[in-house]
Amino acid sequence: MSESAVPRRRVARPPPGRPVLLFDGECGFCRLWVERWRAAAGSRLDLETSQSAGPRFPEISRAEFDRAVQLIEPGGDIYSGAEAILRARAVAIRRSWLLAAYERMPGFAPAAEAIYRIVAGHRPLFLRLTRLL
Repeated sequence: MSESAVPRRRVARPPPGRPVLLFDGECGFCRLWVERWRAAAGSRLDLETSQSAGPRFPEISRAEFDRAVQLIEPGGDIYSGAEAILRARAVAIRRSWLLAAYERMPGFAPAAEAIYRIVAGHRPLFLRLTRLL
């Protein structure tokens, strides 16, 4: 997905210093994965609930927070869904090959977003499966 194809949304007051990933704090699946990420990311990535931090970013609607995680970079750019996860992963664990595939490989971005929507739509099931692993 080329950056020139889609204008990038931005927040007026970006987080200082490092990206922040906003997730649904009421979702057990989200909380479980955030705790795993928190340990791996250290101080490279902030992880906050959309319920508590969302009001700081009025450019993102409640419906958008309900639909997908949101990543806000220090420059103010907003990313959502699978792209947000892959960008956060690249920062948190310093592995960017999946992000590179998302950005450059034809068909990868739509497939990643479709998988994200499936997981997001069935979070209780994926929580149970994750706990088995």
